[in-house]
Parts: sequence; C-alpha cells; structure tokens
Amino acid sequence: MSDDTEGQGWATARTLAEALPYIQTYSRETVVIKYGGHAMGEEQVAKLFAADVVLLRMLGVQPVVVHGGGPQISAWLEKAGVKSTFVDGLRVTDQATMEVAEMVLSGAINKEIASWITQAGAGANVRGVGLSGKDAKLITVEKVTRTRRAPNSVEEQIVDLGFVGEPKTIETQLIKDLIRAETDYIPVIAPIGVGEDGKTYNINADTVAGALAGALGAKRMLLLTDVPGVMDANRQLIRQMTVAEARQAIADRVATGGMIPKLETAIAAVEAGVEAVVILDGRRPHAMLLELFTEHGSGTLVCR
Repeated sequence: MSDDTEGQGWATARTLAEALPYIQTYSRETVVIKYGGHAMGEEQVAKLFAADVVLLRMLGVQPVVVHGGGPQISAWLEKAGVKSTFVDGLRVTDQATMEVAEMVLSGAINKEIASWITQAGAGANVRGVGLSGKDAKLITVEKVTRTRRAPNSVEEQIVDLGFVGEPKTIETQLIKDLIRAETDYIPVIAPIGVGEDGKTYNINADTVAGALAGALGAKRMLLLTDVPGVMDANRQLIRQMTVAEARQAIADRVATGGMIPKLETAIAAVEAGVEAVVILDGRRPHAMLLELFTEHGSGTLVCR
C-alpha cells in the first residue's frame, strides 16, 4: 500500500468517526427535502442526489422528498401549444395548463425521481415511492387568490390565478406508514393537491415541503436551490439566522428575488414546529451529507 493510499484511508476513517455523533443525532428522525432547480434537470446530478438520499435512509434518517418542476412544465406547455398567461409574474393555471402540469409533475418527474432512488438503493432494499397530494387525500388545498391595485386607482382588484392552491390540511398517515415500514421506502411527493370541490390544484413546491415538514414534525427541512444560501450585503454567505433575523433580511432587502419566498417558507416551517430549515446549493455534490453530518454544514440554517 502506498503512502498516498494509506493517507487517504486514514482521512476517510477520520471523516467517518467525526460524522458518528451527527449520524446518531438524525437516527430515526424525519428530514424533508425540497428538490428542484438545476440539480433536478441534469441526469448525473440527479443520480448523485438519489444515491445520497438512499445513503441517508441507510444511516437511519427518514427522508421525504418533495419536488418542483416549473421549467419542465413550461417546456411541455410549449410542446402542447398551450399559451401561458401571467399576472404580476404568477402563472394563471387554467384547465389546459393544469392538465399538463399534473402530467409532468405527477407523471414524468415524480416517477423518474422515484425510479432513480430505487435504482440507487437496489442493493440495500431501499425503494422510492412516487405520490402526489391527491393520493389518500395527502394534501387538501384551498384556492389561492391574489390582489393587485387597478391602474390609475387606489382600489385593489382580486386576481383569479385559476387552479392554484395552498395546503389547507395534510394527512400524514400514509407518509408515516411508508417511512416506518420494514422495507425502506422513501416517499417522493409531487406538489399537486385536491380541493374540497374535488378539483385538482397546482401548489408551490416550497410551500408543500414546508407544510409537510411541519405536519410531520421534521427535525430538518432542506431547501435545495441554485445558490449557496442567503447572502449578506457584502455577498458573503450567512451561515445561520433566527426567524427574527430572516424577517429583518426581507424587510431590509438583503434578501431579494426568489430568496424572499424561500425565507418565508423557512420561517413558516420553523413556526410550524420544524427544528430548523437549511437553504443550500443542490448542485454541489453531497451537499446534504455535508450539511447533516459535518460540523460546519452547508448553506444557511434558519432556526427559532
């Protein structure tokens, strides 16, 4: 054995030894993972993600995956010749758009992620199970409405976004049965729900992840994004924030653009009972393992 090989072996052993306390901390604990962004669009990165999720399960963690799919929906709408309408940057989801969204989210994307997980876990009896919020009334929604000021007026107008909902109730029993089963199942959930009227609604995936994490009493929620985390005014990564500091970052415009709804989701999840939410870069290999099983972690942690 060469000195280099032996040195690498010692480094690996030291890493494993240092990870042991963190592995014990998360043993039999639920971790909800919001999977989206470019990490979901590249096959090789997707396979690495699936392998890491399987490793989490083998280490005793109970992962639950929630995925998005906005870019994929847009691509399929274009193929289908369905024209999208936007109001203040929000897509209006009419019946035709909803049908495509459900096909893409609950069909193509959901089953592909579940399949990647099953393939990665083939030698360890770990299996991905694809679900949507319509299964077993997992997610019951209420219709979302928005208001905006009418041109040349101080009056607010109600904007109808169509079949867009937000979680009203979460039935967690099916998820609990899966993650506690003797076979190591990993639920993969598409952000589709059903209204009290029986109609199908599209839901923001971050919102679904936060609501599900709160309902399950998750120890952690991981929001995988395309950025390292929340950056301060000097573009340096903020490693940790309280809920109050997160609200202040939004008020002071330190957090801008797409980071605002992610922080709002993190705040809501922590207030719903999740111990902490981490916003991290899902494109980085093994980012989830680095966050959960090392001292310095990865991304921005939001806690009470």
